Amino acid sequence: MISEDIQEFGDLINRAQRILLISHIRPDGDAVGSLLGLGLMLEELGKEVNLVLEDGVPLVFHHLTGADKVYQEPAGVYDLIVVVDSSDIDRIGSVLDEHGEPDVNIDHHPTNTQFAKLNLVRESAVATVEIIYDLALALSLPINLPIAEALLTGLLTDSLGFRTSNSTARTLRIAAELMDRGANLQVLYRKAMLEKSLAAVRYWGQGLSRIQSEDGLIWTSLTLKDREIADYSGRDDADLVNILSRIKDTAVCVVFVEQTDGKVKVSWRSRPGYDVAEIATQFGGGGHKPAAGAEIKGDLKRVQEEVIEATRKILT
Repeated sequence: MISEDIQEFGDLINRAQRILLISHIRPDGDAVGSLLGLGLMLEELGKEVNLVLEDGVPLVFHHLTGADKVYQEPAGVYDLIVVVDSSDIDRIGSVLDEHGEPDVNIDHHPTNTQFAKLNLVRESAVATVEIIYDLALALSLPINLPIAEALLTGLLTDSLGFRTSNSTARTLRIAAELMDRGANLQVLYRKAMLEKSLAAVRYWGQGLSRIQSEDGLIWTSLTLKDREIADYSGRDDADLVNILSRIKDTAVCVVFVEQTDGKVKVSWRSRPGYDVAEIATQFGGGGHKPAAGAEIKGDLKRVQEEVIEATRKILT
């Protein structure tokens, strides 16, 4: 980001009164943390803010202040539309179909398509909340306790507890500064990354029962029937992909999640040296070298065959 872009963002905020903030479908901790963190900042400035996630806030993040203010669709007319933590416009779903194009795009994904009028994209950031934190400092935006908790949650989840290769000393310094503002690292880590519902664990069981492995590649799938059996309400993999990534001698792991709209959500994780974002891009998705995703139209069996074949190529 350059200083002129930061100043332009500040000017847009100052001129706007009614602001729409959106993040991506099947939101993770960075999406929720970015949305709530920036939204609460703008509310502190006296702005009228509409927070929108097409899939709503996952139960695991309901403890964060402002989670009850998030709606699944916009309503009305806005002076400013901001999208956070989305690599491309399709990732937000259909919520903008009748509300125009986004004015601002704040993101950290290397595969970002620069889809807004103003693009505040920094690939080196460990999470989008890191960029929002820096914007807050540069523009003197407020960071109270609820905002610090939202930002720290995004930092924790996207860095997998500061374990990703792009976690730096500055990542830890930001976390410490948010803790200085009152955010409880231990509580937020437990709620966002350790605590799982019984339904989620049952859902894992369905996927774990059909794991396949081959020369450093591990994959499994979750069907609509699995979701029904486990009574799991989400459309994601309940973080099963991060469980698979811990298996010894695994270079790349993939999880396939059947969706109700004739599509399959695919998530990749890899160890250093393997670029799964490159594979995700081939299927219309994106992400980072060690973590990427895509949503692919087709039946589960066909999508799995095509994706595994493409993934094998980076292991040879």
